Amino acid sequence: MSKLYTQISSGVLKGKKLKLPSLETTRSTKSIVKGSFFDSFRYELEGRVFIECFGGSGLMAAEAVSNGAKMGIAIEKDRDAFSVLKENFKDLSPNLRAINADSFKKVPEILENLDDEVILYLDPPFDIRDGFDDIYKKVVSLVENLNYNDIFLIAIEHNSKVKFDENIAKFSQIKSKKFGSTTLTYFKTR
Repeated sequence: MSKLYTQISSGVLKGKKLKLPSLETTRSTKSIVKGSFFDSFRYELEGRVFIECFGGSGLMAAEAVSNGAKMGIAIEKDRDAFSVLKENFKDLSPNLRAINADSFKKVPEILENLDDEVILYLDPPFDIRDGFDDIYKKVVSLVENLNYNDIFLIAIEHNSKVKFDENIAKFSQIKSKKFGSTTLTYFKTR
């Protein structure tokens, strides 16, 4: 079986290839979705920490560091996917960290130890996968319970059939953009 790859498409690491974990356990961010996010927020990354939840290959965190983020953190729970993530980050940049953990549990821990502004990118498995029918309720619960004042932006990549409330706790929806079956919804502190 041939290995699947993706690549960083902008910034100082442009052209670097990343292996993709098995598509049976992960769903890679589409190029058009990644491009839209970075076209919108590329100049907002400088000096901020980018946390990619449900990290898979770590592409979004790597692209963020490539475009000036102070640090990129990718959290992946699946052991096999994490193995690929760790290998991808190994020699890419000292500003990338791969963490093998449950994003819902690890994000609050990470935030407790940070003093920097954060961009939180949530890309959970779509709710159409077996065992993930309540995934968006968990995402909303995570956002509602964030006890961190320096969150610059929250971006949620999700199934287009799902709609989020305009406000989740202290965060307000600022934009939502649809790309076929995938939508990116953005929240900022009110």
